[in-house]
Amino acid sequence: MNTLHEPADHSATFRFYAELNDFLPVERRGHPFDHTFHGSPGVRDAIEAIGVPHAEVDLIIANGVSVDFGYRLKAGDAVSVYPVFEAFDISPVVRLRPEPLRETRFILDVHLGKLARALRLLGIDCAWENRLGDQEIIDRSLLEHRIILTRDVALLKSGAVTHGYWVRSTDPKAQPREVIDRFDLRGQVRPFTRCTVCNGSIEPADPGQAMLEAPETVRGWCREYFRCSGCGKLYWKGSHFTNLSDYISRILG
Repeated sequence: MNTLHEPADHSATFRFYAELNDFLPVERRGHPFDHTFHGSPGVRDAIEAIGVPHAEVDLIIANGVSVDFGYRLKAGDAVSVYPVFEAFDISPVVRLRPEPLRETRFILDVHLGKLARALRLLGIDCAWENRLGDQEIIDRSLLEHRIILTRDVALLKSGAVTHGYWVRSTDPKAQPREVIDRFDLRGQVRPFTRCTVCNGSIEPADPGQAMLEAPETVRGWCREYFRCSGCGKLYWKGSHFTNLSDYISRILG
């Protein structure tokens, strides 16, 4: 009589670097630990089983060699996992995606509307709508080459996601600084060049037409106007301009 046996557990050593440790329990952060598995799973499945979304991973080193997500784990493997390096090109060693993103663009989930408006104020290209579902966010991310920003770790674990980042802070005032620093975006900051409402480009407006649309209290002193190329919203440098400039300075530190 034949007896069926469960496959024996195997073990590999993992170490996660930098902010990937945010997804790990305290006792696993910053040092190697053993991960047990059955059979020969793909390393991406093992990484997500440990708790880290694959979309935040940009470099995997197994036994001293760069591998892709399809690499099959073997007993005794030593695996090092590094976060997304959007700020510089690691294409000579990484093979997880064809190429890193160069023009940094984002799409944000429905819960990050305040962050979207703040980043748009800085001139960062941010797609956001309060009715987008998870699949729509993923589809637009792939179609428009956008990095997903979210507070939902489960969204980043979708197999279709290629670029994503879990926003650590829950404070809307701290989130813009976190994103700017994480993606090294200071060189891309162009304040007041994007519409905070629709993400369209802000361009000089025809003064004559703008004077017809501006409030009477503004027409008396303002001669320079700007218009969103997307939604048509009219802008001018009113009393709020100084307050917004101070807010931008605080974000940039």
